[in-house]
Amino acid sequence: MTTAAQSSRFAARQLAVGLTGYCAFVNLYAPQSILPLLSQEFGATAAEVSTIITVSTLAVAVTAPFTGAIADVLGRKRVIVAAMFVLAVPTVMVGLATSLKAIIFWRAVQGLVLPPIFAVTVAYIGDEWPPREATTAAGIYSSGSSIGGFSGRLITGLLADLIGWRSGFLALAGIAFAGAVATIFLLPHERKFVRSEGLLASGRQMLAHFRNGQLLATYAVGFGVLFNFICTFTYVSFHLAAAPYNLSATALGAIFAVYLVGSVLSPWVGWAVGRFGRRRFTARVLAVWVAGIGLTLAPSLPLIILGLAISAGCGLICQAISTGYVTITAKAGRSSAVGLYVTSFYVGGSFGAAIGGLAWTVGGWPACVALVAAMLAIMTVVVLFAWARGVPDAPAVTPIEPP
Repeated sequence: MTTAAQSSRFAARQLAVGLTGYCAFVNLYAPQSILPLLSQEFGATAAEVSTIITVSTLAVAVTAPFTGAIADVLGRKRVIVAAMFVLAVPTVMVGLATSLKAIIFWRAVQGLVLPPIFAVTVAYIGDEWPPREATTAAGIYSSGSSIGGFSGRLITGLLADLIGWRSGFLALAGIAFAGAVATIFLLPHERKFVRSEGLLASGRQMLAHFRNGQLLATYAVGFGVLFNFICTFTYVSFHLAAAPYNLSATALGAIFAVYLVGSVLSPWVGWAVGRFGRRRFTARVLAVWVAGIGLTLAPSLPLIILGLAISAGCGLICQAISTGYVTITAKAGRSSAVGLYVTSFYVGGSFGAAIGGLAWTVGGWPACVALVAAMLAIMTVVVLFAWARGVPDAPAVTPIEPP
């Protein structure tokens, strides 16, 4: 193979992993920008309508570990591509739903088919790229995820104001289908994948992860990351849709551009961890995150947006660090180890939506901010006292663009 052909193949593979991240996360959090609108249309409270987010994250949590076990047996590419095609179906059905219950059902189905896309892509990167190149590939994947998360909220918000929220989900279904077709041609079949001996063996590997204290501590950090993201970015929409801000669905969708901060920062995470150390750097990031969420209590909209940008950037950095830690801590059954991390991550998101709803009901946005600050304190204790010292660097791989 010529140098030019090798370069082209390498670029296509990088584009493919970025595309899988984009297609997964363009769908997962898309309703966040239109939650106030859906609340009005269906006569539901903020806590009730936030179930649209809770149910999908909970479904992801349920599916993720089994996805890893299945991918350890069947292989990576076929699982990724099949899931991308299937994703288009429930996305269309969300757009056609006529009741809140129907939306919740189809959002749950969406959640069930997402882990075969992003969790398996993470394992694919870890298997197919050498460590130095994997860091670059992981950064591209993370950027695709962040851009997808922003695009989904912007597309649904913009189309909701122009021609109705249903059209937004139909557009997202088209994106998922087109992405699946492109991935067939762009993503090479795995070459370094070592097939598990079977689902039973893969299941035993998954159970062994529960005896690894470092993995459990990292799963706890992942729980906290999405807990904070969901609590923050679900209920800030209600905060900013009300007086004195009165933001439209389009404006709420545009605010999620703060996620692009993570696209810029993620590729530098590996360098920062190597320079400052995993524990020390993560603790500092968590401290900055506390300051960022505190800024959202300001009455000024620009300061609120700045606080959200800081929170998004810090969250994506923590996510990249902790996922990278999983990839080097799990010595066998990497797919199932990542799958368990994703489960913990999305269980945290479900709790963030549910407990955040209680906080919103009791004390509005200030109560939500206090809840996030408390979780950040817990995460800091875990990082400082449960993460091991002197662990070598690993590729900064992000399975999710936080919410």
